[in-house]
Amino acid sequence: MIAHDSALDAEELARARALLAPGPKKERMWPVLAAAFFAAVCALAFAAAMITAPPVVSEHVAAAKTVR
Repeated sequence: MIAHDSALDAEELARARALLAPGPKKERMWPVLAAAFFAAVCALAFAAAMITAPPVVSEHVAAAKTVR
């Protein structure tokens, strides 16, 4: 087997390939922030609904105990 010497430097060729390689893919933050914002709005809406909703029992508990 005949080894052919190249005029190109192997280290410089590896450096050039590393520079031309695409960079790492960055993760986007807006979907995560949108989901967190939606969860916070839903939690506040449910809390407001629980506070402002009328009670399920329409008669007083004390009156129900004395009426037997």
